[in-house]
Amino acid sequence: MSKETSLHAVHKGLGALFTDFAGWSMPVRYASELAEHKAVREAAGLFDLSHMAEIHVRGAQAADVLDFALVGNLTGVKPGRARYTMICDTDGGVLDDLVVYRLADEEYLVVANAGNADVVTEALAERVAGFDAVVENRSADTALIAVQGPRAADVLAAVTDADLGALKYYASVPAAVKGHDVLLARTGYTGEDGFELFVPAAEAPALWRILTEAGEPHGLVPCGLACRDTLRLEAGMPLYGNELTRELNPFAAGLGRVVKFEKPGDFVGRAALAELAKADVPRVRVGLRGAGRRAPRHGYSVLSGETTLGEVTSGALSPTLGYPIAMAYVDRAYAEPGTKLSVDIRGRIEPVEVVDLPFYSRA
Repeated sequence: MSKETSLHAVHKGLGALFTDFAGWSMPVRYASELAEHKAVREAAGLFDLSHMAEIHVRGAQAADVLDFALVGNLTGVKPGRARYTMICDTDGGVLDDLVVYRLADEEYLVVANAGNADVVTEALAERVAGFDAVVENRSADTALIAVQGPRAADVLAAVTDADLGALKYYASVPAAVKGHDVLLARTGYTGEDGFELFVPAAEAPALWRILTEAGEPHGLVPCGLACRDTLRLEAGMPLYGNELTRELNPFAAGLGRVVKFEKPGDFVGRAALAELAKADVPRVRVGLRGAGRRAPRHGYSVLSGETTLGEVTSGALSPTLGYPIAMAYVDRAYAEPGTKLSVDIRGRIEPVEVVDLPFYSRA
């Protein structure tokens, strides 16, 4: 039985089509995923992300715990700011990619992917041993709603007194939205400007209605997971289970920049990652641009002639660009932008070209 967010009844009333995602019943689309995608690129979209995990780490040594448990330098994050990072196993394999918000000197909020909530919670609970800090999974009591798109700030400005102009990218601030206390963050997963609002789960339906009404003059529409996937793909953002897995390390994923060897002290996976950083990565993550209308999909083989070079991890017909795009892992020798390759799409060999990521960047 799939779990339901506190907004499930709202989605049902809006006629959403649901899918099971990481054990949650989530809206995949409401009417047209193409229209929802277009709204986020041109106006604003409203997302329910309450399936994500919210794990609080607090105490006098909260910063030290996270520096030990994660690959990033969390001590260096100032209160009110956030950082993208990863939690790795002792051998360097990626357990999950995370966004970590420093709420105060001695409190952090770790946001994990829905499918890895237990893995991350358990790993942090183990790694906190010996530190003056506690780990608390508050996912069940927390809802997360996102407003994404070039008109997102206009939507929020109508319902909050928070200084949106002063709120930088990857920063957060406690705020009130029409009487509802939220943590308002300028973060997202669409490649557009936008905000994510953490709110007690019981208050999420009321907050959703407030944002829907405020967004109506600005073209805001409710959006499902289908357009969220094409939006993040265009922006070249990795998805755990596709571009990131337990079998991959940050360097293999082209995200070695998140590993901060310069931070003081040891951290889980440091020795293994130090060796991996020196090794040649046999396959690298690249962008692929197709020529026709048939899109490469997850698991399809990438070829040079009849030689298999790698595998597509995510792919779709780009609603913004109008041609097929994909991310894939291919042999390093074939990763140079401009390289002509092909993809086996259900028995048909379709030409593709290696291109730089991301496919789309907002102005």
